[in-house]
Amino acid sequence: MRKPAETRVPVLPAIAERWSPRAYDAAAEVTSHQLVTLLEAARWAPSFGNTQPARYLVGRRGDPTFARILATLNTGNQAWAFRAGALLIGVMVTANEKGDVPYAEYGLGLASENLVLQAVELGLIAHQMAGFSPDAVRSSFGLPDNAVPRVAIAVGHPADASVLDDERRVERELKPRQRIPLNEFAFSGEWGTPALDD
Repeated sequence: MRKPAETRVPVLPAIAERWSPRAYDAAAEVTSHQLVTLLEAARWAPSFGNTQPARYLVGRRGDPTFARILATLNTGNQAWAFRAGALLIGVMVTANEKGDVPYAEYGLGLASENLVLQAVELGLIAHQMAGFSPDAVRSSFGLPDNAVPRVAIAVGHPADASVLDDERRVERELKPRQRIPLNEFAFSGEWGTPALDD
C-alpha cells in the first residue's frame, strides 16, 4: 500500500514514499544483499567530526538475533513486528578512544534515516520504534557502557493491512499521513512568523 506525502513542491521520491507501516509480508525475505545495501547507506551518513557513532544489531527473521531483538520489543510492537524480514537495533556509541562523542544521538538519527530511505529505494518498508527495552538489549547482547540502544527498526516487504489483528492498528495503517503546515514549521525574523508565503 502506498501513502505518498502531499507536498507543496516535489521532493525526492524516497522521501515522499517513506512512511511507517506495520503490515509486513511474513513469507517474504530480506536478502543479504538488501541488508548490506541498507547498512552501507547508514554507514555513509554524516556525523560530527566523522565520529561515526551509529552501530546496529541485525537479525533476519528465523535467526537467533531476530528472536532476541523481538523479545526486547513491547507487546504492542511484537504483535506485528514478528512478520518483518529483519529487525535492527540502532545503538549510539557515546565515547571512543578520543573521549566523548558529541552529538552521538544526532549521528545515529542521520544514519537511521539513510537506512529507511534506502529501504524505500529497494522497494522495502521500514518502521522505527521507541517501544522496546534498552535494558533488555544491553543484557541480551552484552553492550558496553558507551553503547546506548536508541531505536528499533523493522524492515521487510509490504502486505495488506488485513494481516494486522488489532482494529486500532488497521485504522492507523489506512489513515492518511499528516504533517503540520509549512507556515507552522519554518520561521523567519521572529518565532512564529512564517518564513515562506502561502
